[in-house]
Amino acid sequence: MGPWLDSITGWLGANPQWLAAAVFIVACVECLAIAGLIVPGTVLLFAVAVLAGSGALSLSETLLLGFLGGILGDLISYFLGRHFHQNIRRLPGLRHHPEWMAGAESYFQRYGIASLLVGRFIGPLRPMLPMVAGMCDMPFPRFFAVSLLAAAGWSLAYLLPGWATGAAFRLPLPEGFWLEAGIVAASIAVMVGLSVNSSVRRHRRATIWIGGMSLLILIGLFIGYPYLTALDNGVMTLVQEHRQPALDEIAVTLTLIGEFRNMLLFSALLVILLLLCKQWRQAVFAGATMLITAMANTGTKYFFARVRPEVLSDPLTTYSMPSGHASGAFALFLTLGVLAGRGQPPRMRLTWLLIACIPAFSIALSRVYLGAHWPTDILAGAMLASCVCAAMLWLNQRQAPLNAMPFKIWWLILPSMVALFGFFVMRHLPHTLLRYAY
Repeated sequence: MGPWLDSITGWLGANPQWLAAAVFIVACVECLAIAGLIVPGTVLLFAVAVLAGSGALSLSETLLLGFLGGILGDLISYFLGRHFHQNIRRLPGLRHHPEWMAGAESYFQRYGIASLLVGRFIGPLRPMLPMVAGMCDMPFPRFFAVSLLAAAGWSLAYLLPGWATGAAFRLPLPEGFWLEAGIVAASIAVMVGLSVNSSVRRHRRATIWIGGMSLLILIGLFIGYPYLTALDNGVMTLVQEHRQPALDEIAVTLTLIGEFRNMLLFSALLVILLLLCKQWRQAVFAGATMLITAMANTGTKYFFARVRPEVLSDPLTTYSMPSGHASGAFALFLTLGVLAGRGQPPRMRLTWLLIACIPAFSIALSRVYLGAHWPTDILAGAMLASCVCAAMLWLNQRQAPLNAMPFKIWWLILPSMVALFGFFVMRHLPHTLLRYAY
């Protein structure tokens, strides 16, 4: 880190009462037009999140402040564009760097409302797209709705890792925790790095690479989980230390959505809708991915017969490895991410997959938070789904690539699935809250 960053974090460490304001301001600047391109907000966000996790702020406070700061940055940028319209190009900074505006404008014109959701996770586009949306007179209610959704996922993706790191440094963790965490993190980082590199370079075997690396990590977890007890116990201690009533209800809601039975119903709905829309190959891909993932998950659960953590007042009696919630959620959302990215450039496809991983990871993390699974269980579930998804995609595309689906099909699929999510939550939430009491 540079001296300027050391001085900022040093001052905030000595004055933690200003940390909440710092999280809010940095998140706002990171999403603010022009400023977000100049200030290294991602580095600052991680740094202040680490300080927040060291005991100054709870996770819910940190995520909320980041969310609100991001929303404020979006709103300022949007209304700047709405006020100046084409004259926005004459503002200081943009006058000398027209390429900043040109890239965001081209992206917005090409992908429309989806650009605000996907572009949130692409550094150079994030601060500029809201301003372009305002300049192009995008209706404010539509912009605000998408901004709320995008900011929620962005806050989780950008602040949670830093906060968890700070909390981990603060707590007395088991001996060997950092070594085991480093090995697992390095394995996943290598997989992600090679996957991104092979995809961006349009390597014709990129899908096989991704599936193969997922399988290797999965095998490593199956063989090595008895030797990763420090990691499992350390993360479990870290998570249970920071449980809060507000987060409990959110975690139970997520875990309810991710119930293995519910995931099968969501998957069946997706396949039926694809068949009704005559998207035959997409339906085969989706159905095969989720069916094989479910079968593999059930088989490996009984093979390893791993006992669950004893956190709940009435512990679950089914086996633990791999997590059915994690494998089902990743299978469903990765399938949606793959289908959303068809017909788009590699970077867009990767961004859709990143967005798809956010709800899947949230569901998986809720299992550890509620004490229903060990961390290695959810990692194994994620790798299982990733491996199966990649294999099914490769088989489906051996003759010809999957075609992009028309937007009108997505307007049928997404509201239908959200409605089904809401139905299960409203019907089963009270019972599920009692089930996961601790």
